[in-house]
Amino acid sequence: MIRIRTTSALVAIFLLIQAALLIFKHAQQTNGIHQSDKKTSKVHILILSSWRSGSSFVGQLFSQHPDVFYLMEPAWHVWVTMYKNSARVLQMAVRDLIRSVFLCDISVFDAYLPGNRNISDLFQWAVSRALCTFPACEFFQRTDIVDEMTCKALCGKNPFGNVKHACKTYSHIVLKEVRLFDLTVLYPLVTDPSMNLKILHLVRDPRAVVKSREQAVKALARDNGIVLNTNGTRVDDSKYEVIREICRSHVQIFETATQKSSSFLKDRYMMVRYEDLAREPLAEISEMYNFASLTLTSKLERWMYNITHGLEPGKREQAFKITSRDAINVSQAWRNNLSFQKIRKIQEVCKGAMKMLGYRLIETEKEQKDLSLNLVLPRQQNQFAWSSFKVQK
Repeated sequence: MIRIRTTSALVAIFLLIQAALLIFKHAQQTNGIHQSDKKTSKVHILILSSWRSGSSFVGQLFSQHPDVFYLMEPAWHVWVTMYKNSARVLQMAVRDLIRSVFLCDISVFDAYLPGNRNISDLFQWAVSRALCTFPACEFFQRTDIVDEMTCKALCGKNPFGNVKHACKTYSHIVLKEVRLFDLTVLYPLVTDPSMNLKILHLVRDPRAVVKSREQAVKALARDNGIVLNTNGTRVDDSKYEVIREICRSHVQIFETATQKSSSFLKDRYMMVRYEDLAREPLAEISEMYNFASLTLTSKLERWMYNITHGLEPGKREQAFKITSRDAINVSQAWRNNLSFQKIRKIQEVCKGAMKMLGYRLIETEKEQKDLSLNLVLPRQQNQFAWSSFKVQK
């Protein structure tokens, strides 16, 4: 009887230990799931725009935020390496690169960069505050606003692996791209719940875009050739063929994002007009930050006011190459610099896009020169669907 009781006691103890182990294992698994959720809780923002549309400016509005890891046009490496292909052919490679960068998988650049590389081999790396501050660069803190020249002098020789290390420490990853013309290409990313991707679609009056493009003809020649599929031949855009494709892409992106079959983009797509941003910068920036789940700090608000209205007397704080100037005057400069003949041609090739985006066509040279005539239609007249802030019902 004693042996039986002892055996029964041992069995009971064994069962209790086993139960405790099961509970502990379950707790570990549950904690692992929670940790996994944390890992996938990063917010990914893709700024989609076109060349000379103010996208570098908008990119800096995000780059300067201490919670944001920002890269400017990583797909530049794809286009430079495979420049004899068309934009249509390259869009899959662009998408795959974007996905890898969002996941902080920097090995994707192995196909586009030399084996022995450092941070400065990355296109426009110094306009990323995240690559100019700790942990990517030890000389500056995450909350600092660092000018590009200082960053280049002190941080450029850091190992390329610092890009991945820094990327993993941020809650928000923001990429700016001008080399995607079809939103459907991004469907695999947008529909992936673990990606948590939002699309910020920045547009600008095509007439202003052309005026700005005329100041960078040589710089845009190679990209023009890729857009027009010239097998590597550099071309200008004197016939406005590239701006036609750009306008078409804006229509495609907007219509694809707002059609009923794209309901999975609800609350994940936001249209922003550069002109609205120029007129009411802090209000528009606040809306973009809300869309991206970011908080606007007083320091950032002061910096943003300075770069859109000019520096305050005695102040020298300025970030990168974003010029402190009156943004409203910049947005209207095309009206004094383009001939009426050019304006008519631009309106002809981009008429549909301008109507959709809310830009008024001008009929006479007198209307062109009359700066009191508002050519940006009120936002409520347009269907800025799927944006939490611009939906019209």
